[in-house]
Amino acid sequence: MLMDASQFLLRVLFDLAAIAFGLRFYMQWTRVPFHNPFAQFIVRVTDFAVRPVRRVVPGLFGLDFASLLLFLLAQAMLVLLSHALLGYPFLVAGIQVWPGFMLLTLVAALKLVLYVGMGLVLLQALLSWINPYAPHAAVLNALTRPMLSPLQRFVPGIGGIDLSPLVALILMQLVLIAPLAGLERYARGLI
Repeated sequence: MLMDASQFLLRVLFDLAAIAFGLRFYMQWTRVPFHNPFAQFIVRVTDFAVRPVRRVVPGLFGLDFASLLLFLLAQAMLVLLSHALLGYPFLVAGIQVWPGFMLLTLVAALKLVLYVGMGLVLLQALLSWINPYAPHAAVLNALTRPMLSPLQRFVPGIGGIDLSPLVALILMQLVLIAPLAGLERYARGLI
């Protein structure tokens, strides 16, 4: 029971950190205006780590690769520490297991990206029905536009209801079920 609680706390801590670093990178990529309170919160929460890493990892094309690196490092730490808590024999296993751990980290990062994407799409859809002119609506629209715009060209609205969020949620769930689950099984087989 103590092991489960430790795993849970570890996952919460590193997933929240990874989400913050990932959102900072994604908000710069989607050009979300940083004058809104949500963006300011993300910047303030992540500045302690992003600023020092920026000295080593420069940005390119207006993207903050320091945030992306910290996102991946948080996921790698989560994967490694959760295996260490379960008693994985790192010293006995040798270096041949590291490609499996790197692949497992990539899968964990992609799963987290999809889960956050599903949450953002769901929040944006609900907010568009309840209060489309809310202060955070512009931020959610900017964050979900890259996911929903391509679908809106092919998925017609029915009775004034945009069905692209539903299609996006289904597609993201399918990606979680089919390719990522298989990739995770393969990575676990390497370790």
